[in-house]
Amino acid sequence: MKLSRELKTGIIAIGGILLFILGFSYLKATPLFDNNKTFYAIYENVGGLQPGTQVSINGYAVGKVNDIRFKDREGNLLVTFSVDNSFEFSKNSIAELYDTGIIGGKGIQIVPVFDGVSLAVSGDTLTSKTKPGLTDLVQENLAPLQSKVEGAISNADSLLINFNDILDPKTKKDLQESISGLNQLIQNFNVTTTALNTLMANNKEQLESSLTNIKSITDDFSKISKGLSEAGLEKSIAGLQKTVTNLDNLLLKIDNGEGTLGKLMNNEELYNNLTGASKELDLLLQDFRLNPKRYVNVSVFGKKQVEYEVPENDPAATIDN
Repeated sequence: MKLSRELKTGIIAIGGILLFILGFSYLKATPLFDNNKTFYAIYENVGGLQPGTQVSINGYAVGKVNDIRFKDREGNLLVTFSVDNSFEFSKNSIAELYDTGIIGGKGIQIVPVFDGVSLAVSGDTLTSKTKPGLTDLVQENLAPLQSKVEGAISNADSLLINFNDILDPKTKKDLQESISGLNQLIQNFNVTTTALNTLMANNKEQLESSLTNIKSITDDFSKISKGLSEAGLEKSIAGLQKTVTNLDNLLLKIDNGEGTLGKLMNNEELYNNLTGASKELDLLLQDFRLNPKRYVNVSVFGKKQVEYEVPENDPAATIDN
């Protein structure tokens, strides 16, 4: 069967029209033959949302943004998007506008609500919501920090002003003199340190010898301590403590008048008698030395003994009386 030229021309024209319609639908991200539901959402600012952007539910792509246009004179934007029919949700669900990445880009995600009311159908306008992006969160968190930084800068400025008021010319001069004195002190300290290092370097052998001697003395002292410990020093100390205890007991008995020594120390009458006897013995010895004839009178040839006359001032006369 041979087709006429007119028929061929008509087929080509119809095919071109169909291709044009399919291409236009593809560029608008609106399939020509689909089974999706169309929803609407109203936003004050879409933040760069573009037609063809994916619409997701729980992170899964279920549709695309079809169209964005102004809704009224106030500048509110009406966003038209389609969602696959395979998932149903309540008409109270939320169409949330969110950031798709760190560097920018906006998308729409459906926050499904299952509250038992009627399901959303094609043509419904969903409740809209804008989720703060990273930039908004940073600005929100930086606002209090900015206030604190500004307050700190203001306080620092006030502190510097007060500091400048305190540092009058006299104070500055005194401070400079103090710093100069401190520098001089540091220089002197450096000189002293250098001299000390030189002294130690020149007397290194003597210092090492002294340290060796100190170590030897320490070792000897350790040996002496060990020897004393092994020699029964604890027993000696215990015996000394026992002796001191006995001595304390003896002194206590003497103080209480027990025993001969205790009676001698505590009996006043005995003390007085001993004192008197000592005094009389002293007088007797003195009289014997001064007047020996009074006590010793020997006659060799039978001569009659001459009676001794006691001097008037003789102390022995008092004793005889």
